[in-house]
Amino acid sequence: MTRAFLVVSSLIAIGIGASLLFTPAEFQASVGIDLGGNVNLLSEIRAPGGFLLAAGIYMMLGVFIRKIAHTSVVISTLIYLSYGFARLLGMAVDGMPHTNLVAATVLEIVIGVLGIVILLRFRGNHSQAQA
Repeated sequence: MTRAFLVVSSLIAIGIGASLLFTPAEFQASVGIDLGGNVNLLSEIRAPGGFLLAAGIYMMLGVFIRKIAHTSVVISTLIYLSYGFARLLGMAVDGMPHTNLVAATVLEIVIGVLGIVILLRFRGNHSQAQA
């Protein structure tokens, strides 16, 4: 279950991160956001794209390197829950965004909650190993 979780969460992060980093205007246009060639805004979009790409690569490494699997799940869980709950806050404060962004919110929270479940399993396995 951990490997499947990391494959899915890492591929999403890598895909979105690469899109934000390399084609931010086109990616944002898919949900009705026009960046208008604003160099400052493009820079602000590319920066988290680079972070998501790097984090996604680390998550994927956790699939193959058992020693970092736990950290990969922690990173995935933090990223997806922070994005999901930040979007919920935005909805409460700013109103409802494009339907694709609402769907992204649901997916982010689901992935984050699955991460918590996996982390609780890690904790249970670690406690049993020490006993």
